[in-house]
Amino acid sequence: MKKTPLLNAAISQAIAAMGHGDTIVIGDAGLPAPPGVPVIDLALTHGIPDFMSVLKTVLTELQVESHVLATELDARSPQLAAEIYALRVPGKQELSHEEFKQRTRQAKAFIRTGECTPYANIILASGVVF
Repeated sequence: MKKTPLLNAAISQAIAAMGHGDTIVIGDAGLPAPPGVPVIDLALTHGIPDFMSVLKTVLTELQVESHVLATELDARSPQLAAEIYALRVPGKQELSHEEFKQRTRQAKAFIRTGECTPYANIILASGVVF
């Protein structure tokens, strides 16, 4: 049995397969999954699971070097933006939502949540632990 909080086998496997600089997306219920990127669909209903719970759990297992958010997040969902910033995820970069969607095409995996808050999406780039 795993010792870390992350119990989802598909997410754990995706993280274990990542190399330095590889990316993984955590998206809200409406973010389109890019063609060819494996989707781990966790969405059950509106808000379940929520974006922050998934992000916090993924951060227990993934060494993050940088992350990408949509520039629209601050204006459209300021409370969620504040919660993300409070986690102190390293290396913040912002792109327009359209550019963000283009960048998701490079991801190794796409995790879909049940979140329905506008722009509740993040791209996490893997760092190294040494």
